[in-house]
Parts: sequence; structure tokens; C-alpha cells
Amino acid sequence: MSTINWAEDHTHRSAGWHSENGTPAPRRVVVADDRTQARTAYRLACEGTALLWRGDYHNARQLMQAMSRRIDRKPPRPAGTPAESFHLHRRDRSHRAHVLGMLLVPLEDDYTVSLRRAPDVRQACHEAYGPPTGPSVVSLRELLGVIGAHQWRTKGVHVPALGTRIHPHYGVFAPVRGEYVDLVAHAPLPEAVRQSPGAGTAFDLGTGTGVLAAVLAGRGIQRVTATDISPRALACAEENVHRLGLTGRIDVIGPCLFPPGRADLVVCNPPWLPARPTSPLEQGVYDADATMLHGLLEGLPAHLTPGGEGWLVLSDLAEHLGLRTRRHLLAAIETAGLRIVDRIDTRPRHPRAKDTDDPLHTARGAETTSLWRLAPVV
Repeated sequence: MSTINWAEDHTHRSAGWHSENGTPAPRRVVVADDRTQARTAYRLACEGTALLWRGDYHNARQLMQAMSRRIDRKPPRPAGTPAESFHLHRRDRSHRAHVLGMLLVPLEDDYTVSLRRAPDVRQACHEAYGPPTGPSVVSLRELLGVIGAHQWRTKGVHVPALGTRIHPHYGVFAPVRGEYVDLVAHAPLPEAVRQSPGAGTAFDLGTGTGVLAAVLAGRGIQRVTATDISPRALACAEENVHRLGLTGRIDVIGPCLFPPGRADLVVCNPPWLPARPTSPLEQGVYDADATMLHGLLEGLPAHLTPGGEGWLVLSDLAEHLGLRTRRHLLAAIETAGLRIVDRIDTRPRHPRAKDTDDPLHTARGAETTSLWRLAPVV
């Protein structure tokens, strides 16, 4: 953990700097409190000066909201193409994150926020960060994300295909978009599974919360191996498998993409947008070089049993944004020595697909999520 330094009451002070997205510690820090006006805070943040908050906690949240409104006053630049819209949208989001991330709050050595009317965030921080290592400073924006993640983890997300809840951890993509889950829940099982009812095997690659592994087990597949490269995801999947009483049928291993051996069914829902993720959560959406997609396709023939299938669950949003082409996907499938058995499509049901204020509304409205049933060329 790096160190953040500032002057307060004519004294030099320092604490550990914590940023989950790897933002460097601000070089310039001033102390702010309830007297700090939004226009001053916004100007300082835009200039690269961070504000360490010493006032009322709820006033800090109101100040951040006021800074956000000032960001929104600047109209977005018009874009000539969907791809330009995407890149401008990413740039604007990055600017917003940078400016709002300049409002900082202190954490004591037990994760207590020593501000007036501050909530108890100790459990939320422990879940996200692990055991404390001393006093630290975080952005209020990140802390609010940690609090929200704790609430999601406690309450869980209802998954109709399971008839129960999945509990996501901080930094693990939550199954709030049900399209890909429903596709896996209803697609025809491959011949290798149908020939051995109750004895099939499956790999769930990039398992995240473990939701698809649980769906496969619920469909009667006897042994499921779930993998991920993220330690957070592995811990999350382990916990959900235990909650669902599936410990004897689902093995969670990693960090890796493919586990050893072969399976009758391999399922993967890789990131679909070509951009660099800026947080652990974004790793479930953005993959600049399609590394996971190509790794899946190239590894499938060697990891399927005779009669087995690979299920690639993929959104075509990148195609509608002009960032990738269908030809690229089909060529990658052919190069890997795979053939397309079938493709099952579904339309998006998430609210953003109907949000006309979203700068990417046109592409989101045209989006289709598909389950590609793939098998080795014989």
C-alpha cells in the first residue's frame, strides 16, 4: 500500500492510500469540511487537488452530488459513429470518476470512519479489503461502492432460473442481467450429457459468482468444475456453492481458465467489449484483446469429450458499436477447428436497453445475446 501525505494543523500527516482501481495517491491534498463550497471543491478536483474531508459524513455525500451536477452541466460532445460514441462515453466516465474520486475520507486502523454521522463500515471494508493494516485514506466514491457491495452481498440477487438468491462479493460481476443465465438454463443439452443422464460433466469458465455452475448442476449435470482467474470470484463462488448445498457436485478451482481433463459441456460467458477494464468489476465486461474469448475457442477441442459441446454466451453489443465484427468471431471459431451446431438468441431485458438518455441507447436497443453451441470439426 502506498502512502498519502498532507498538512493539517501545521503538522505533516500521512496514512496508507487505498485504491481498488490502482489510482495513484494524489500529490496535492487539502483539508475540507462543511464550509467548503461545491464550486471550490469542483475547481480543485479538476486541477488535480484532492480534498480530505473532516466535516459531516452526509455533507460529504451532498458535496459529491453537487460536484456531479457540475460535471453534467457540460453537454456531451456529438459523435459521428457508434464507435466514437462509445469512446467518448468511456472518456466522460473516466473524467467523472477522476473528479469525484478526489473527495477523500479517512479510515481508522479498524476501518472506522471518524466523521460525524458516519455509518459503521467496518464489515463492508473487511469484506472488500481484507484485514486492516493501519489507518488509511480512500475516496468517498470508492467507499460508497464498498458499502453498496456489502448490501448486495447481504441481500443477494434473486435468480429465477435457480429459484433462489446468489450473493455477489465486492469486485465480482453480479447476475443482474438474466438473459445469459436463462439461455444456459434452457438450451438443449449436448448428446454426451443426454446419453448419460445424471452422470454428465461440465466446466464453467470464468464462473464469477458461480451462478452458471449452479444452473448446470440444477439441470442434472453430476459434476461441474468452476474456474476463474480472480481470487475474489473464486471465494465468492465457493461461498455460493456452499449456500446452495452443492459442495459435493461443484468444484471451484483456480486461478485458471481451463481445468485439467475433459468435459461433456464447457460453458463460458466472456467479456464482450474491447476496452481496458478500470476496476475489478469491469473485468466482467471489458477485454481489450478478447483474450478470454480466444482462449476459450482455442482450448475447446482439447477439453471436450466425444459428443460434447462448448457453449459460448456472447452479446453482440460490440458489433453494433462498430468495435468488432461478426466476421472476426466466425473466423476465430473456424480457426480453432470448431463448427456451429446451433445459435440461440435472446433480446435484452435490462433497463438500460430502454433508456433513451443513454448515449449508447441505439446500440443497446439493438443488442442480442446469443448462446453459440460449438463442437469440434470431425
